[in-house]
Amino acid sequence: MEIIDIFNKYNFKIDEKQAKKFELFYQFLIKENEKYNLTAITDKKEVIFKHFLDSVLAEKNISKNAKIIDVGSGAGFPAIPLKILRPDLEIVMLDSLNKRVNFLNEAIKILDLKNISAVHGRAEDFIKNNREKFDYATARAVAPLNTLLEYLLPYVKVNGKCLIYKSQKLEEELNSAKNALNVLCGNVDKVENFYIEELDIYRKILIVNKTKVTPLKYPRDKNKPKLQPL
Repeated sequence: MEIIDIFNKYNFKIDEKQAKKFELFYQFLIKENEKYNLTAITDKKEVIFKHFLDSVLAEKNISKNAKIIDVGSGAGFPAIPLKILRPDLEIVMLDSLNKRVNFLNEAIKILDLKNISAVHGRAEDFIKNNREKFDYATARAVAPLNTLLEYLLPYVKVNGKCLIYKSQKLEEELNSAKNALNVLCGNVDKVENFYIEELDIYRKILIVNKTKVTPLKYPRDKNKPKLQPL
């Protein structure tokens, strides 16, 4: 199956130009992976399903011309596939490892993407000049939910949303994150469930609303969100 057919099957419409960008991104990712160790998944079919398709699963929850911060972007997932699918989005990719940021900036140039940038920094530092500036915050395969919420919610405007990519273990993570949601002023809007037939895997998108201003002391520094989660 071609990527256009795969995306169509899961109700995501892309044209030939977008399909070519995905193909170019795949080729660049595999080439640079030897240098940067970006992903353990290199088989083309698996990259299409596990990285590209997976990254766009949250897309229908994102309003037009939205401003997004993707925290812990890694090799550009979900940010770059979302941007290819939705050119209207304005995206900032944040990653703490400079070599990944270099890769992301090169990918932006090669794919000729506009209104998307990659920034080197830690979430607890970048927040200082970017608190509540974004409509959405995204994260995929970054940290347990109670830790992740502390990194994401401070970036989002009141009434904005966090879109968090998770697997089958989401329910137990939600139980552990009740205090974090309360303290950080978030509540669960909904959970969207996806079944990827070709890989026999289930994926979940957790959508968290921000109800009011997150207290200024969050996110805490010195790695406390990970070492002492709320």
